[in-house]
Amino acid sequence: MPEETRQYAEVILPLPLYGTFTYNIPANLTNKIGVGYRVIVPFGRKKYYTAIVSSLTPVAPKDFELKDIVSVLDDGPVLRYPQLKLWQWISEYYLCAVGDVYKAAVPAGLKIESETFIELNPDYEENEDERLTEREAIIVQILDHSGRMPLGDIEKRTGLQNAETITAKMIEKGIVMVSEKLVERYRSKKETYLRLAVNRHDDEAMHAAFDAVKGAPKQEKLLIALIDALNKRGRTGECDDIPRSTLLESTGLSSAIASALASKGIIEIFTREINRFRYLGTDLGRLPVLSEAQNKALSEIHNGFLEKDIILLHGVTSSGKTEMYIHLIDYVLNKGEQILFLVPEIALTTQLTRRLQKVFGNKVIIYHSKFSDNERVDLWKRILHDSGPCVILGARSSLFLPFSKLGLVIVDEEHESSYKQFDPAPRYNARDCAIVLASMHGAKTLLGSATPSIETYYKALNGRYGLVTLSERFEGVRLPTIKIIDTVEERRRQHTTGPMTVEMGRLSREALSRGEQIILFHNRRGYAPVVTCSRCAYVPKCQNCDVSLTYHRRAGEMVCHYCGATYKLPTICPSCKEPAIEVHGYGTERIEDIADSAFPGAKIARMDLDTTRNKDSYENIIEDFSKGKSQILVGTQMVTKGLDFDKVSMVGVLNADTLINFPDFRASERAFNMLEQVAGRAGRRNTQGLVVIQTSQPAHPILSFVQSHNYKGYYEHELNERRRYNYPPYTRVINVYLKHRDLERLIDAAARYGDRLRVLFGNRVFGPDEPHVARIQSLYIRKIMLKVETSASMRKVKALLRSVYEEFMTDPALRSLQVYYDVDPM
Repeated sequence: MPEETRQYAEVILPLPLYGTFTYNIPANLTNKIGVGYRVIVPFGRKKYYTAIVSSLTPVAPKDFELKDIVSVLDDGPVLRYPQLKLWQWISEYYLCAVGDVYKAAVPAGLKIESETFIELNPDYEENEDERLTEREAIIVQILDHSGRMPLGDIEKRTGLQNAETITAKMIEKGIVMVSEKLVERYRSKKETYLRLAVNRHDDEAMHAAFDAVKGAPKQEKLLIALIDALNKRGRTGECDDIPRSTLLESTGLSSAIASALASKGIIEIFTREINRFRYLGTDLGRLPVLSEAQNKALSEIHNGFLEKDIILLHGVTSSGKTEMYIHLIDYVLNKGEQILFLVPEIALTTQLTRRLQKVFGNKVIIYHSKFSDNERVDLWKRILHDSGPCVILGARSSLFLPFSKLGLVIVDEEHESSYKQFDPAPRYNARDCAIVLASMHGAKTLLGSATPSIETYYKALNGRYGLVTLSERFEGVRLPTIKIIDTVEERRRQHTTGPMTVEMGRLSREALSRGEQIILFHNRRGYAPVVTCSRCAYVPKCQNCDVSLTYHRRAGEMVCHYCGATYKLPTICPSCKEPAIEVHGYGTERIEDIADSAFPGAKIARMDLDTTRNKDSYENIIEDFSKGKSQILVGTQMVTKGLDFDKVSMVGVLNADTLINFPDFRASERAFNMLEQVAGRAGRRNTQGLVVIQTSQPAHPILSFVQSHNYKGYYEHELNERRRYNYPPYTRVINVYLKHRDLERLIDAAARYGDRLRVLFGNRVFGPDEPHVARIQSLYIRKIMLKVETSASMRKVKALLRSVYEEFMTDPALRSLQVYYDVDPM
């Protein structure tokens, strides 16, 4: 190809590397590649990755030889404008590589690489219309014989050139799939179905079937119900099978009757995998009726959007913010635009999905990280190729989807720390990224919360955001009464039994006796957070992290909640060799057992990380509690986040001290928000709720603000503290973390790093300090805090921090030093 017509592509690799990389576009791919396309490129020694083309240029870089792009995977881009622009902003603001953003943003199935494990899709069946090619057949044969294997090994075993490209096409066709090691523990939801084993249009066969159930009226009743249901479905063109639960519920019969029909060969019973967020066809198309206060607030939001792009809806708990969201969604859908509805936890999507589907039907799309990779790829492609109006409901990862006509972004519970990605990079806050995303699309943003973050409320009061206040609960329900119990005084009077005071136990029994439900909140999971030797005070610690282990009785193991390592509970103390190992303290698992003994006859459910690993668990726990199948819900902070239960009259906070006493400048903000939010679960419709808070610090100022539901008073108190110590919103905080396996080298490097930063940033630098947990996964940690003015250019700050990093990395002794940044830590 003549030099003047040659083209080059700048690509982003899914690796923690700064900048883009230039590749030559070979002649056979000219005019087949554009911005946003996926291409297979070689990188390093014999490794291949799926890169995203970020730009095209006719100018070749000098001084190094270019490699060719191996192949292009798509007929069009997999990204839409302005996704690459958003990636770049996240990279610059959160001080990370754009490759980190790419890795987090795109489902694994769209970015195969040499290390990607591939396996045969057990559900694939070759058909006459689309036969396997010779090369595909070779790969299928290898995988059939060897099982799952790395993509790089497939090329070696088959000897095929461009095996990555062939395999990528096979993934598209569903012949093979990415092996999902990380999500194997999540089981998909299955439902049991019934269908006739005989042709219902064959009179002779149907007569024989009814003869077979003569004398068995229940079997006959179920058979008639099945035929009636199938006849109705036949008129609508639906498939010839019926959910077993639907038939049994309508007839009042048991599953044993269905089994009896199956044993006679009249029906077939089978299970099918279903999407738990599927559209159930139950939309009513009716918007919820708003109260006078809600209508007034909704009008203020519409008027506010005429002047401001971002509005904060400050509505007390149970004020009906979701009903207002639904009206706004309807307005935007009627304009033919898309809505992104962000929620902080996957648990919230269960209830919200049902409420939204009742109004908007199949326009509601769910997206979050606990879907399988195949599901996420399908949803990505659906949104990429369908620009019709829809509502995307999801957790933080959903903001990376390829929107085309985004008109509104709703961030519910905007104060939640769950919107912040902690590890790995990019350590972004989905709320702030959603605001930027909306601005890039020319869309509006609505932030909703009963307890807004200090920074958000500060911006609203200072005119950067619009502010709409909804100060009364829906249907006039009163805010719950807050009762503070002094645990020190109760212990002195011997009025405690384990983690629960006598008073809390009495109030709980009274609520249960009235047929009401209660929530017991404790922000520590596991059975017991402390394991000790009663003789020598030995405490088992994680071998990889500087933390004590938490005992989980059901698993029979001690678990590190930082790296996940598990250990057997010793019967003999490893230190003094005496059989004196004991467990102390209370986690949600132990509280569940105690509640089971304290409240006989009450069914208890537990919601924490351990009980919700399965992607269906959230729905099952919430649905059972909503239907009254369980009367007591024990949980961690998951139970505080926007869940609505009609019969919950009381919430018990077993130990508020664990929230208040935390060494962090945001500790009081998190404590107030969490206590006020968990209080919001109590009381609905006709009853005023009761919240019982146990604490050894009843005079703590945070508790007085919670007791009076005084957010504004708390805000002023906290703002004075932030102003006094120069914390956000008056500055921007960047934490610089340094990690190394050698403690002495780390201490020396961190001291020198801090000194070098002080040369550049002066008294804005604090530390290095030893963090609360100073070793994780065998790496020692030091933290340096940087407070910069809110007006400072993040691009310049990043350039200065990058220069210090590059300067230090020239020292061979520090090559294994890890440095990363946490901007706006939560």
